[in-house]
Amino acid sequence: MMKSLTLSLQFGAIDDAAVHRAALPRHKTARWIRHALQSDGEITVRIVDAEEGRALNRDYRQKDYATNVLTFDYAQTPLVMADLVLCAPVVAKEALENGKTLQAHYAHLLVHGVLHAQGWDHETSEQEALAMEAQETQILTGLGFADPYQS
Repeated sequence: MMKSLTLSLQFGAIDDAAVHRAALPRHKTARWIRHALQSDGEITVRIVDAEEGRALNRDYRQKDYATNVLTFDYAQTPLVMADLVLCAPVVAKEALENGKTLQAHYAHLLVHGVLHAQGWDHETSEQEALAMEAQETQILTGLGFADPYQS
């Protein structure tokens, strides 16, 4: 059964805003997130520039660079409550480097972030990383995207 989702989709002051907005139509963004949810959710997705992405990564993870997606998870039950922050220039650069469409890479990172919000992890062990990658692949291929881990 499809999960209930309250979605806030926000765009910060980013370059090429029209390109990023076109890659993230609200109905598709909601669909991708719903497919990754294991229970109902309240999710905020914010698309930011490199400066905001770097500041958040530095302040919350002590890593002084802009990363592709940051997950701030607040609750897993009874609702999954989280903020997902995606750094537009990093996402665009990675999509280009990996030969993916911007939309496909955003879909992957949203699924990845939603899984993190539900307790999935890829940094504690190789086994957990492989399990998370397999879950991402299953969700994304079910949505009609290619396996993000195959080049």
